Amino acid sequence: MVGGHMLGRRVRHLSRYKDIAQILVANGFGWFIDEIGLFDLLSLPRRLFSGREDRESLSTYERVRVVLEKLGPTFVKLGQIASLRADVFPPELIEQLAKLQDDVPPVAFAEVRKIVEDELGQPLDEVFRAFDEEPVGSASIGQVHRAELQNGDEVAVKVQRPDIRRKIEIDLDILMDLARLAERHFEWAAYYELTGVVEEFRHTLLNELNYTVEAHNADRLRRVHEGDSYVRIPEIYWEYTTPRVLTMEYVRGIKLQHRDELIAKGYRTDEIARRVTHAVLTQMLVHGVFHADPHPGNLAVLPDHSILFMDFGMVGRLSADMKQHLAGLVIALMRRDTRAILRVLNRMGVVPHDIDEHRLYRDVDHLREKYYEIPLTQISLGEAVSELFAVAYRHRVRIPADLALVGKALVTIEGVVEGLDPSFRILNIAEPFGRALLKERARPRQFASYLARGAVEGLEFLSDVPRHVIDILRHWRQGKIRIELEMAELDALTRQLVRIGNRLSFSITLLAFSIFMTGLLIATVLKKSPAGLWSFPTTEVGVAVGLFLLFLLILSIWRSNK
Repeated sequence: MVGGHMLGRRVRHLSRYKDIAQILVANGFGWFIDEIGLFDLLSLPRRLFSGREDRESLSTYERVRVVLEKLGPTFVKLGQIASLRADVFPPELIEQLAKLQDDVPPVAFAEVRKIVEDELGQPLDEVFRAFDEEPVGSASIGQVHRAELQNGDEVAVKVQRPDIRRKIEIDLDILMDLARLAERHFEWAAYYELTGVVEEFRHTLLNELNYTVEAHNADRLRRVHEGDSYVRIPEIYWEYTTPRVLTMEYVRGIKLQHRDELIAKGYRTDEIARRVTHAVLTQMLVHGVFHADPHPGNLAVLPDHSILFMDFGMVGRLSADMKQHLAGLVIALMRRDTRAILRVLNRMGVVPHDIDEHRLYRDVDHLREKYYEIPLTQISLGEAVSELFAVAYRHRVRIPADLALVGKALVTIEGVVEGLDPSFRILNIAEPFGRALLKERARPRQFASYLARGAVEGLEFLSDVPRHVIDILRHWRQGKIRIELEMAELDALTRQLVRIGNRLSFSITLLAFSIFMTGLLIATVLKKSPAGLWSFPTTEVGVAVGLFLLFLLILSIWRSNK
């Protein structure tokens, strides 16, 4: 059924399959298409293997980046999200994926007008008093226009590109197909559960295509910073927001990427760096909801030195358990406690069962020694996180996606604040957060809450035991239970049992022969057998055979060390 579904998908999207295959082959990845069995199916001409001289100057990872850029928005987004997973992919590939750009020419205004009017159900001029035809920003999924509502409010209107969802869904279908084929043919793809990675990516990208999700993200972050005069999150105009059109408050500020302009206008960049860091750490460590892509283009400063966050397509969330794990990791890093770091990783369940624990301990402990004598104020958090991810990659420790977003956000924000103030270190702000987390975990109320939660989970487990036992017995009666035993010395035990069985069989045979010979001897004495039989030297031959069998038995016992 699955195979038929995949074949039908290939037939429906044959043209796009061929486009993807041709770009892969032209950039030196024809072996992949050939290995998974698509080369002949797509009837690709072998001449596509020509032109190798154009790509010989590029490394494999550079060619991966080039391929993703040529394949279009879906694959560019895939590369950008993959760049967050330094625990899964090698550092050289991460470096190339970080360079991916999705700047594309803007859509014609006539198409923008049609989309807005279709989505809002009203003529453009009835909703907006003014609407700039030239966008203030353009990307692969949508573009942003400045506009004014009829009541005079200045707004930013984000409009999705026409037909982009259908194109992305086709690419996602093809990506899932390729991932399944890769898992069948490549051990590395099966190990990293490539279909799961694609499914996670699919979920992220489809959420980004739904602008109401982004609007809800903005509202959540605004609630996080409610009462904080140093952080600004634009208001959402829900009556003019749909899955393809997002209307939010237009706030004028200077983006943090323009450091020279900030200095020229008298802004204190050191204070801006401190506020940005404090805002992001508050989101992560206190509330568990954070802006996952805080690059300089998504941050701006307002005249009162408050920080403006923009673009909420990628927002990370940490569950209560994950917040506990993150707090434990931060505290362990502060204490430079190798064993505590490993305990946290084990509690997360991300350490492979076949890992070499001694090597992992050695590599983590090496990081501890590297930073042990260095004051926290002199440590680069970005460098430390990158090295920790490198250790995870080396030992096949898969960091949970939420924590990978945390690591990427921290590395990004450190780059932002160092661009504002080269002497600033993010750990200047992170250290007090770590101390606060340590005090919070040590509070009797928090400890009691932790114990109570554990007790409730334990009681729930116990209450489920009878039901699970009944299910097991039911399956046992139906013959649906299969028991698999794995014993390290099973082969040796089997050989030993075979040897014992052989010796028993040999002994029984020898005993039977002895009884038979005894019968013959008695018959000889009684002279009741035919004379022709006893003319043969039966007794002598029987004794000889018996002695030979006895010798074989002794030899067998000696060889088995018995």
